[in-house]
Amino acid sequence: MFSLTVCDHIMIAHSFRGAEFGPAQRLHGATFAVEAEFRAPRLDQLNLLIDIGMAKVELRRILDGVDYCNLDEVPALAGQNTTTEFMAQHIWTLLARALAGGAMGDGGRAVTGLKVLLRESPLAWAAFEGPVGEPPAGPDIREGGNA
Repeated sequence: MFSLTVCDHIMIAHSFRGAEFGPAQRLHGATFAVEAEFRAPRLDQLNLLIDIGMAKVELRRILDGVDYCNLDEVPALAGQNTTTEFMAQHIWTLLARALAGGAMGDGGRAVTGLKVLLRESPLAWAAFEGPVGEPPAGPDIREGGNA
């Protein structure tokens, strides 16, 4: 299995509902390093898994929907505890939709697996990964925010 990873980052604000979150119930900020790992069993005729430039552009386009936003105010995320785990799955869904829709070219359509990892710090991170096919339904973060 081949893999290719592109990285970017976002800065967000949010708060959580639930006593389990303690002081994180108050509005606070976070900076996430975002890694998107694309996987496929073979390379194309040019020996590429996916065009790295297209992957970087699409990841940035998706992240622009939440970068420098208060996630509590993004309509598409209303009512959600936007935990690191939730946001990893959410970004995965948008990338999977982009792959299926051809936003990353023919190489993107050949991708069979995708992992999105969000690093809160060098000591803590969360990820969501799965096979790429029909992406799960979910809110579209580009509906609000800076997009």
